[in-house]
Amino acid sequence: MDVEPFGPGSMHWDTAGEYRNLLVAGSALILQTMHPAVGAAVAEHSTFKQDPWGRLDRTLTSVQTWVYGGPDGLAEGRRLRELHEPISGVDEQGRAYHALNGEAWAWVHWSLFERFLTLNRVFGTPYSAADEERMLAESRQLARILRVPERKMPPDMPAFWAYFDDMVANRLEAHATALDVLAVMRGTPAPPRLPAAVRRLWMPVGVASGGFNAFVTVGTLPPAVRATLGLRWTARDERRLLRIGRLVAMVTPRLPERLRYMPLAYHARRAARTHPERHLAGATH
Repeated sequence: MDVEPFGPGSMHWDTAGEYRNLLVAGSALILQTMHPAVGAAVAEHSTFKQDPWGRLDRTLTSVQTWVYGGPDGLAEGRRLRELHEPISGVDEQGRAYHALNGEAWAWVHWSLFERFLTLNRVFGTPYSAADEERMLAESRQLARILRVPERKMPPDMPAFWAYFDDMVANRLEAHATALDVLAVMRGTPAPPRLPAAVRRLWMPVGVASGGFNAFVTVGTLPPAVRATLGLRWTARDERRLLRIGRLVAMVTPRLPERLRYMPLAYHARRAARTHPERHLAGATH
């Protein structure tokens, strides 16, 4: 499959490596594990309970390699497929599952795309209609890196929202794994590798880190998803979330690049400016 790697000038290059992505990481996993096949696979084969931040760190490294790794990103897409190839089984309700089931594999990808949109709506500047279409086109490029079936790629934003709303209404469920993710999150401290300046932003309202993680996660989920999971969310909660969002949106563009971006992204961006030929050759560090 002939797929162009990402590089400077793409929207993913400017956003995928920002620390603020951590604010929607938990909700992304909840959305993904509400799909019965993904929920079963994660329950049986993931270490999210024993090592939540270790699992997230490995996931973030993989995601950033897709975007910032040049040709290495294509190899990472192949590696990820091979890693998931043997993951299969039967869930507690007797339903067979496989990690590479086309619908489930596509949902993991497209739910992450929806989280990018939510991230910028709540914690940044909402995308214009044109930017949403551009982001979708880039996400189709990323889908090809990950070998998502072409039939599972929405051609435009109306088609994407029709697909997303249908999945939420008709395929997602209050899976035990999704509820476990939220329970684990409530007791999880701030990510251990956060720079001190960013760590101070992790608890901007003076609450315990685990509670903050869960609050932001619940608040950024689509209302229909909260209803499926039986999660309470009030108008007061929404106002509080919007205050946090405004703070993050204000501070993020003012941060030095080394504090705004995670290390892999920061070094790739710096290398691309100083040695663009090395990036094209796949050397991002």
